[in-house]
Amino acid sequence: MATSKFEKKEQLYEGKAKVLFATDDPDYVVQYFKDDATAFDGEKKGTINNKGVVNNTVSAVIFKYLEGEGIKTHFVEQISERESITKHLEIIPVEVIVRNITAGSICRRLGIKEGIVLKQPILEYCYKDDDLGDPFICESIIYAFEYATPEEMKYIGDTALKINDLLSKFFGERGITLVDYKLEFGRFKGEVLLADEITPDGCRLWEKGTNEKLDKDRFRQDLGGIEEAYEKVLNKVME
Repeated sequence: MATSKFEKKEQLYEGKAKVLFATDDPDYVVQYFKDDATAFDGEKKGTINNKGVVNNTVSAVIFKYLEGEGIKTHFVEQISERESITKHLEIIPVEVIVRNITAGSICRRLGIKEGIVLKQPILEYCYKDDDLGDPFICESIIYAFEYATPEEMKYIGDTALKINDLLSKFFGERGITLVDYKLEFGRFKGEVLLADEITPDGCRLWEKGTNEKLDKDRFRQDLGGIEEAYEKVLNKVME
């Protein structure tokens, strides 16, 4: 990896999975990936060895792929095993969940079984607030509280579906089924960009043929073998 032209400065923020540091350029930050793992809105906590290294690399590969396919993102460059440079965004407090197959909370909410292949992708929106458990919200709430404009949400929705097509193909070619995942977006100099990360932490990924879970559900459900699952995703992404 090339030496970064940005100088790492003071810590700006620490979340559940990453730490953000300022650089000598206010438009850019260092994103550091931790090994910490949480589930159920922080009720379950633990460590997944080498997770930060895996997620930093997986996310870098995927963001570069999406950039090459015309998706505008915050990603700039990976500068070490655990660190990447990204643009310094004003995060839009709306998480987007894209579902292709039923799993997780939608099964509990609707009383349906896991593994139903949906006739079309489902987009769901959550208010980004860990203390509140990221509650589900509708677009009228988004507009009433001015979390985002209708124009921004139109772009976010259209882009999420385009990303879904691209990532379903990307993972499918590598023997992985993209079940569901979350996306975040932010503003950079008036433009909405894809933000955060795309990793086994925020995606449900099943191995084709076996439906073996290759994501954080192994941690949530105490299935074991989580480090091996993450490494498998890394190896397949790097193919």
